[in-house]
Amino acid sequence: MTGFVSFVGSGPGDPELLTLKAVDRLQRADAVLFDDLSAGPILEHARAGADLIGVGKRAGRASPRQDHVSRLLVDYAKIDQRVVRLKSGDSGMFGRLEEELTALREAGIPYEIIPGIPSAVAAAAAIGIPLTRRNTARRVQFATGHDVTGKLPGDVNLVALADPMASTAIFMGKRTFPELLEKLLAHGLPADTPAILAEDVSRPEQKITRATVSVLAEKLAQEVGSSAGLILYGPLAEEGDGFEPNQ
Repeated sequence: MTGFVSFVGSGPGDPELLTLKAVDRLQRADAVLFDDLSAGPILEHARAGADLIGVGKRAGRASPRQDHVSRLLVDYAKIDQRVVRLKSGDSGMFGRLEEELTALREAGIPYEIIPGIPSAVAAAAAIGIPLTRRNTARRVQFATGHDVTGKLPGDVNLVALADPMASTAIFMGKRTFPELLEKLLAHGLPADTPAILAEDVSRPEQKITRATVSVLAEKLAQEVGSSAGLILYGPLAEEGDGFEPNQ
């Protein structure tokens, strides 16, 4: 017999931002393979007795190999288990989803993908800003700040990311943002472009820091910290009143 795998996007961390479908799959799962940022209160929705296996990857820390994670999914499903692969944010966004789907397809295991709220969307909501505006922010772009080695990707589209008329979100980019900004400034991004560093979005320890891109890069060059964070910059980053800022 063959089990079934549900790829569940857990959102940014607040369990109230889970979808009803996500909660249902957690409550019926025999095994939950979860990322670090999906741990804590979200796992309280898992069925009592379910196997809970942490398989998260964090920069600068020892992490499970991707082929090991994919193997676990296949092995659990092959013994007729209902498996939830719990990923932070949305499963399809910077979450190594493709490798795990490939493993399931090759093993003939059925699956579904349940979307979650990306952290950039949750951050904008917490700050109290939209991500688009009809005349000055017609485009939103999401980019990763590091490659599989933890370094700034070498094929970054600098022209697009330097567009001052776009709202830009850099995921997992705290360590590489100073290097990235040097390149963006050379491609025309104004040094005084408004920026926001959103850390631990939607969690009790959430911290929002406002700055310009240049000031933010200077801060991150001195200290990165261990909190998960993303960087928003563009014409709308200077607005919003849905929070008390932490400087």
